[in-house]
Amino acid sequence: MRAAFFDLDKTVIAKASIAAFGGPFYRGGLINRRLVVRALASQLIYLHLGASEQKLERVRESMLTLTRGWDREQIRGIVREALEETVEPIIYAEALDLIEAHRAAGERVYLVSASPEEIVQPLADHLGVDGAIATRAVVDDDGRYTGEMAFYAYGPFKAEAIRDLAAADGLDLGGSSAYSDSYTDLPMLEAVGHPVAVNPDRVLAKVARERGWETVQFTKPVRLRDRVPVPSLPATATAAGAVAVTGALLLAWRIMRRNPPT
Repeated sequence: MRAAFFDLDKTVIAKASIAAFGGPFYRGGLINRRLVVRALASQLIYLHLGASEQKLERVRESMLTLTRGWDREQIRGIVREALEETVEPIIYAEALDLIEAHRAAGERVYLVSASPEEIVQPLADHLGVDGAIATRAVVDDDGRYTGEMAFYAYGPFKAEAIRDLAAADGLDLGGSSAYSDSYTDLPMLEAVGHPVAVNPDRVLAKVARERGWETVQFTKPVRLRDRVPVPSLPATATAAGAVAVTGALLLAWRIMRRNPPT
């Protein structure tokens, strides 16, 4: 069984997922206006300068401090209620095409992100993919965050989690694909047979050129509801079939690009 592993920020969605939920967390009374402004500033830096180990470590430490004492179920509720207005409009159409292509080819699809599982898993459910690998926080007996981390889905830890998943579910990593924008995800990209650099930062773009990896640009954020209208059952079935066929053709084209006939 083959699989496709998608990084989330700037690969499936056009923004940093944590910063995108600044507004809903503010309305929910969890953060103040100053922190919303800081989240927006971090978003601009991330979009234009990319990620780095130092930046991600600062974000991780800030999030642990900020979320200490938050109720996990409240966070889950806010994320699920705000998902359509916050994240759905910034999903890349090209990512959706590839997700559908891999699913049409009978492959499993997973989101893999350093963002908290309370954000990543609802989006995975929303997209209908097979699962998610995400950062997990420690919670106390009352369901509140302690300010500690149980698992940080970053860098080499992403790759370890992918290999563990492959061993448990019998996935063929040599025949699988991975997509990411950041050089910090090199271990994840190296864990599969078909790594793809998506909107790569400067370091990843250089590595992709040197190793002959496929590089693509995603530029078209789109609402999921606008792509797949659901007017009635027959029309839905027809639309789903069309998406599956289109996805299969797209994946076949990509495979032929990698392995041209001789």
